[in-house]
Amino acid sequence: MRERLLNLPRSYKRVLQLLIDIVLVWVALWLAFVVRLGIERPVNPFGDYAWLFAAAPVIAIPIFINLGLYRAVMRYFGNDALLSIFKAVTLSALLLTVYVYLYRPGVLVPRSLIVNYWWLSLLMVGGLRLFMRQYFLGDWFLAGQHVPFLRQDDDATRVAIYGGGAAGNQLVAALRMEKAMRPVALIDDDPSIAGRVIAGLKVYPSKDIEQLIEETGATEVLLAIPSASRARRREILSALESYPLHVRTIPGFMDLANGRVSVSDLQEVDIIDLLGRDSVAAQQTLFERCIRGQVVMVTGAGGSIGSELCRQILTSKPTALILFEHSEFNLYSIHSELERLIQSEGLNLELVPILGSIRNSERLLDVMRTWSVKTVYHAAAYKHVPIVEHNVAEGVLNNVLGTLQTAQAAVQAGVEHFVLISTDKAVRPTNVMGCTKRLAEMTLQALSRESNPLLLGEHFTAPCTNATRFTMVRFGNVLGSSGSVIPLFREQIKNGGPITVTHPNMTRYFMTIPEAAQLVIQAGSMGQGGDVFVLDMGQPVKIADLAEKMVHLSGLSLRSEERPNGDIAIEFTGLRRGEKLYEELLIGDNVSPTEHAMIMRADEEHLPWEDFKQAISALLEAVAEDDYVQVRTLLRDTVNGYEPECHIVDLIHERRQKSGCSDDV
Repeated sequence: MRERLLNLPRSYKRVLQLLIDIVLVWVALWLAFVVRLGIERPVNPFGDYAWLFAAAPVIAIPIFINLGLYRAVMRYFGNDALLSIFKAVTLSALLLTVYVYLYRPGVLVPRSLIVNYWWLSLLMVGGLRLFMRQYFLGDWFLAGQHVPFLRQDDDATRVAIYGGGAAGNQLVAALRMEKAMRPVALIDDDPSIAGRVIAGLKVYPSKDIEQLIEETGATEVLLAIPSASRARRREILSALESYPLHVRTIPGFMDLANGRVSVSDLQEVDIIDLLGRDSVAAQQTLFERCIRGQVVMVTGAGGSIGSELCRQILTSKPTALILFEHSEFNLYSIHSELERLIQSEGLNLELVPILGSIRNSERLLDVMRTWSVKTVYHAAAYKHVPIVEHNVAEGVLNNVLGTLQTAQAAVQAGVEHFVLISTDKAVRPTNVMGCTKRLAEMTLQALSRESNPLLLGEHFTAPCTNATRFTMVRFGNVLGSSGSVIPLFREQIKNGGPITVTHPNMTRYFMTIPEAAQLVIQAGSMGQGGDVFVLDMGQPVKIADLAEKMVHLSGLSLRSEERPNGDIAIEFTGLRRGEKLYEELLIGDNVSPTEHAMIMRADEEHLPWEDFKQAISALLEAVAEDDYVQVRTLLRDTVNGYEPECHIVDLIHERRQKSGCSDDV
């Protein structure tokens, strides 16, 4: 019957509701007489008071229609609908009173009749709707888990909601609709509601979680605290970590407010919550200085950092945004996403998708001159340490030569601002990737100190005027980027383990992609030329500790020698080629604060442009000749602190040597 009623056409449902309300109005009026006169003297609705029984629905139903009683959906019946019922019944009772005493003054109608009619109508019209809501929800005993003989033992996952506020109540209602999960308790540390019952669920303080598990059998906790700070969320997660509960969360406050997701869209706990560091609001003047009203170009626009830069650049309203990307799929993806964003936000700007390589200087220069680019964010790079370690030639050509070509094109095209996205692995690097990123920094440092440099290349025969302000921004790992350990750990936990960690003492700095992109844009606005900016990454985090927390917050236990029956084991695989136990953000100690609390300026050594050109020319020549002994020597001589553990290996060159093939093949 429930399914048949739900599947009726909307018009049929409204007619059915209307007919039932007419009957309810008549019954309420008849009962009002009974309450006043007693059952011994029943009133005949078709007798002396037929006019009153005819007038009651004629007055009430139009009011019910106008106040939206037939627009409300029974399954989502809430407080606003109850208020509408109260208004409609009250108004209809008042108008019926006016009709009786102004138009039928000679007819004897007890004064208390109208009061009785009012409260009986309210009870019946509102009560039926509440009854039908529970009927359609199929959840008759909301507090049944607190009554032994009413306890429900279905197969739905039993969950506790952390947060007794509006988000928590909305989540409870959403879960009862979906029926895949059964909310059994609320958790809240507000002493005014602890121990009470909200939405049929008992509220437990966080100190009584063990009691909650015993009484309700909850196996999962859903965090319904979208507006809580990162620090507060970290406190809560630390408190929950010791219990066998899978912890998930509803989306953040801004996602809910913008309508991108709903309360019922559950997700795994954001790892940044475990770090407990709140991001600092952007300074709008810094954020817009190099973007608003200008033509902006992003290289590597389809990558994890480049795509987030593009999203945030749009909010500052440039006149045009050039998406420069060598991957067709990545370019298509970010271009489609930004087009939808521009349309939904009603933005007025030109969005230009350009396929091209940063190693193609002519293509770069053509794009920059054609659109009169004013600001370039250079995010294109190879960043995966083990892969670049075995593809040395491509690492050097893309990260070093590509940056050089992009920077020289910017000088030739008269670009005003050039911002390089760098990495903490450029500091005293132990791998080729970090070494090439340090060389990319040194390229800009050398160029920034030359007002009329003779650029590197056979076709540059005369000095070129340099009006470009070069800036480098250095930071650590970003959560959710390509190659991040977090998705890998989640997948390994999902598959039953083990989780692979290279070393028990390995530490890394972490930051979210949106926060990193915001700070990059702001740092780029503060540069005077040749500046190296370092982002405040907070405290470094042990990767093994992070893996352990993820296991616990998945509701699983860690398997070890002390606990051989645990669910997930952590295996230490050993450091890979070129990996450090820990990363640094500064080469020296010369660091000074800036106008932004989370951005520091580093003063670091650099090579003069002419000396740097000679070093780069020799490096590129060694790469072209597949002389990786010389490549290793040049990298050590040029990059301060580079100490490779052993000889570097390019897989193609190594394969040629093993097979005896000529390098000319």
